[in-house]
Amino acid sequence: MSFDDEWSQIKAEQIRTHLNQLDGGEGSGSGGEETPDLKTSAGDKKAAAEAIRQTLCPDTAKAGDHADAATTAARTAFGGWQTASALKTVDETWSGQVKLLLGRLAGEASALSGAGLLFQQQDLAVRDAYQQLLGGQGRS
Repeated sequence: MSFDDEWSQIKAEQIRTHLNQLDGGEGSGSGGEETPDLKTSAGDKKAAAEAIRQTLCPDTAKAGDHADAATTAARTAFGGWQTASALKTVDETWSGQVKLLLGRLAGEASALSGAGLLFQQQDLAVRDAYQQLLGGQGRS
């Protein structure tokens, strides 16, 4: 089969591709699945941020320290060999990667905490805008 024949066949198959059905405007869920919504949960964000701060960061630091200790022991055992200098490079690279990961985790925890506040501020701004449209009616 020539390239042109194969290319024509591929194009013809792509033209036949179509959707089996539309979702009916009810979201992307199908087959009894729950459809997604746009709700956010400040409690979930706070819990995730705390899990990062209280579990992931300490466990990551502990794992990094464990690897540092093992590499230091191996460097000592291979003292005077080129392997020792190579292990020093590995140790320095590892330490740098652990620091970067810890920084990234701290950033994610901070972003989760900040997102909760931003959503709350946006909700209050929308509420205030609607209250202005209603002329102060419906205040709770």
